[in-house]
Amino acid sequence: MRHTFNFAIAALALAAQCAVAQSVEPEARQDLGVLKQAAEQFLRTQAAGLPGEVRVTIGSIDPRTKLPACVAPEAFLPASSKAWGKTSVGLRCSAPSRWTIYVQAKVQVHGEYIAAAAPLSQGQTIGQGDIARVKGDLTILPAGVITDASQAIGRTAATTVALGAPLRQDALRNQQAIQQGQAVRVIVNGAGFSVSSEARALNNANEGQLTQVRTPAGQVISGIAKLGGVVELTY
Repeated sequence: MRHTFNFAIAALALAAQCAVAQSVEPEARQDLGVLKQAAEQFLRTQAAGLPGEVRVTIGSIDPRTKLPACVAPEAFLPASSKAWGKTSVGLRCSAPSRWTIYVQAKVQVHGEYIAAAAPLSQGQTIGQGDIARVKGDLTILPAGVITDASQAIGRTAATTVALGAPLRQDALRNQQAIQQGQAVRVIVNGAGFSVSSEARALNNANEGQLTQVRTPAGQVISGIAKLGGVVELTY
């Protein structure tokens, strides 16, 4: 009987030890490398379609960061952030535990942009010989930089542009196409037809601007100014 009692006491002690061991077993932790991979893949997806070679760099996550393991970490862009230049990306978990962290990142886009091949003066019309294609990181250039030569040729410089400076949309203006009082040709395009007639311009207009003309019959109509003294209407 005494041996049976001692055996029961030993069994209870062993069970207690196992219970204590289970209670102090460490909780599974989130692999921080997996989070960095999720952030990189997310930014690459966001940057898909940008004009150039995309390079994504994810900043380090403090190795002291202890997060419960997540079944499916989700990456997202915080408000006011975008997949361009220096940015930040959020990572969050919904189950089994809820948490959110943010990491720094950099998205570089290496591609071609248009720069001045010679100094440009204000009002100068830009020709093929005035521009050069240059390769670089588009994310560190001014906003609105031109990447397609067709967006620069034929336009005029709104300000002086230094040699080698990137050409920006807001630094160029369209060439004047129509002068007030000029005789213009009005072309009306519709489904299956095109009709042209003569008219007189009522105002100055750059290429692509809306302008008004008066027909020989006295009718005032509006259309889009085109180079060569043409006003185009589409129905």
